[in-house]
Amino acid sequence: MRRTTAAAPAPAGHGDHDTGAGLRTEFPFRLPRGYVDEHGTVHRDGVMRLATARDELVPLRDDRVRENSAYLSVVLISRVVTRIGTVDDIHPGVVEDLFASDLAFLQDFYRRINAEGHTRAAVTCPSCQEEFAVDLAGGRLGES
Repeated sequence: MRRTTAAAPAPAGHGDHDTGAGLRTEFPFRLPRGYVDEHGTVHRDGVMRLATARDELVPLRDDRVRENSAYLSVVLISRVVTRIGTVDDIHPGVVEDLFASDLAFLQDFYRRINAEGHTRAAVTCPSCQEEFAVDLAGGRLGES
């Protein structure tokens, strides 16, 4: 028996890919700082797709990962990020050139969409103690 997991519907206009069975496979994000290409252009908006088993297994055979296990996240992120700005050829070299805060953001984003299936997090206002959800995919301040 095959099970299908349905995630919360995506807001319209966000470019999320829906397989028709209600499963979101692509998630938009906004990098905190942005990828700076060779021309000095800053790219912040991107898309990450859900990882497959192959995405997690193939990097383990990579010699760079064998030599330095910390490189695993660079190879893995380069396999699942499909676009950053107008850059759609995402390879380990692109991920290596990200600012550390952007790499940390993408690692957390990867964990959230692949383990939890969404990019929302419950938070509590430190002033009034009211609980609400925010979307960690990025976006402009005040929008969630």
